[in-house]
Amino acid sequence: MSVVDFLWTILLVVTVLLLPYIIYLLHTTWRAARSIQRYFAEMLEAGLGIAGNVDHVSALNDTISVASGMLEVAGDIDKHADTIEVTLAEKSK
Repeated sequence: MSVVDFLWTILLVVTVLLLPYIIYLLHTTWRAARSIQRYFAEMLEAGLGIAGNVDHVSALNDTISVASGMLEVAGDIDKHADTIEVTLAEKSK
């Protein structure tokens, strides 16, 4: 047996012994990648749900600004109602 044949034999034995372990590592890596992909899909779904719910904040801000204006008008109506009440009371005397 020559040196070349001896080296090829050792390399073949090492390859045959390591191949199942290499395949196991590749399979573990593939499973981890699939798991990460599923997690990202769930994160995307959650993020889109959050983004959809945040849209309502601007509508709430609009409602608050309209309500502030309504409070001012209600205060003016209350003042004018007092004036009308006093005026009608004076006229009915």
